[in-house]
Amino acid sequence: MRIIRQLDECCPPLERGVVTIGNFDGVHLGHREIFRRVVRRARELNGLATVLTFVPHPLKVLTPERAPRLLNTYAEKERLIAASCIDVLAAIPFDREMAEMSPEAFVGEILVGRLGICHLIVGYDYAFGRNREGDVDFLRRAGKQAGFSVEMLEPIRRGEEVFSSTLVRRRLAAGDVAGAVALLGRHFNLEGRVIHGASRGRSLGFPTANLLTDKEVLPRPGVYAVKVRLDEQIFDGVMNIGFNPTFGTERISLEVHLLDFSADIYDRSLRVYFVERLREEMVFSSVDDLVCQIRRDVDRARQLLADREVIVYRDYLDCGLEKGA
Repeated sequence: MRIIRQLDECCPPLERGVVTIGNFDGVHLGHREIFRRVVRRARELNGLATVLTFVPHPLKVLTPERAPRLLNTYAEKERLIAASCIDVLAAIPFDREMAEMSPEAFVGEILVGRLGICHLIVGYDYAFGRNREGDVDFLRRAGKQAGFSVEMLEPIRRGEEVFSSTLVRRRLAAGDVAGAVALLGRHFNLEGRVIHGASRGRSLGFPTANLLTDKEVLPRPGVYAVKVRLDEQIFDGVMNIGFNPTFGTERISLEVHLLDFSADIYDRSLRVYFVERLREEMVFSSVDDLVCQIRRDVDRARQLLADREVIVYRDYLDCGLEKGA
């Protein structure tokens, strides 16, 4: 996948772009269905499957107090979109000047002038440009003048449930990491660098890796059964997200205990996949009580994880083509 970070990189302009536009936070199953349609249509038209998105999220510029915490880092989003068989990702800077661009200028200068659009796929409620003046009706009129077609998608749902990043955030806020899989099509995960902590886990007999992450959204504080990727190896583990109330920690911490593992991994990168929530954080009257509960957590995690495999983004993707094509 080619990644364009500045519009000046589209020189000469792209040709026959089949484009969709959005923030695509989370790259959930609804987004992936959009990408499948973009890829399928691009193959039909002998064009380029193109995703146009903005960095940072527009609300972080326009109304930071209302901006959502993002489900993915920008690097994660790029990896997920690439795995969706998209040809070109235009992740262009968003600033006040971009926000003030008129819909006519957006279509003429960006969609036509840079992305060489021949077909546009957008959601039913899509709007863009200064004061969100550009809606689907405007795009259809502009398309007739500029020579591109417009396809509007209805909400993508499973049963009565509409796929949305907001719904994913709600499930994670409730600690329902298992329920989030049905929306994401994969286990929610975070990446982090192993840093030095208080070393309490080691003194308790359960050494933990303390993680520093750029992830903006975390599951509800508590204890989770997780799978952990270190390089190309996968380990079972137990992760605590929270404030270690027994020890009165004020800053939220991310600590993961890898089962049957003892190597030094400081400054290494781990990717943690959340499989099941085990329990809330608890205050224990003694260290012995805490150790007994950790043993129970580890035993339960072993049982839950024994026959479980990590669901990753590749498992659900067919690039908009029929199986076997």
